[in-house]
Amino acid sequence: MNIRKQLEEYILDMEKVARVFEIEPFDIYLLGDSACVLGGFIDRATRDFDFIDLGYPSRLGKVFVQLRDFDMLEYESTVVSPKYKERAIRLEKFKYLNIYMLSVEDIIVSKIIRLEQKDLQDIDELIKVADKKLINRIIDEVLNRNDLYESKKEQFTRQLPLFRERYHV
Repeated sequence: MNIRKQLEEYILDMEKVARVFEIEPFDIYLLGDSACVLGGFIDRATRDFDFIDLGYPSRLGKVFVQLRDFDMLEYESTVVSPKYKERAIRLEKFKYLNIYMLSVEDIIVSKIIRLEQKDLQDIDELIKVADKKLINRIIDEVLNRNDLYESKKEQFTRQLPLFRERYHV
């Protein structure tokens, strides 16, 4: 089974469990490699899911465990724009839960903080379909966040010149 299909199966399992336990549909905003694979932008062997913690109640644990390997990212420590939901793309394959992937541009900006080799490889692919003006707007939105941990903002700011030089943004 290819990676995309396997990731889709995990989410479909989440939907089944949510229905069995009569859990109301809820939103999930994916970013990182799993979002890129599910969106069809990269084809990397990844089995972990990164998504933004929307303050989920503990009863959803039985649903999230279906993902096997996941990171629920605290908003205050995640380099995303406050407007990420406006640009997110709903993954239509999933009918019960509201599964979104962040926009390509939001994913690119979220990867700037690390810029490790795999992040650069991902950005090399994503930048081909990205709107650079929108990337600049998202960068400004992130830099203007007052609720982003200062250490994260500083690391993001340190990496920004390298990103701008490499991708002419």
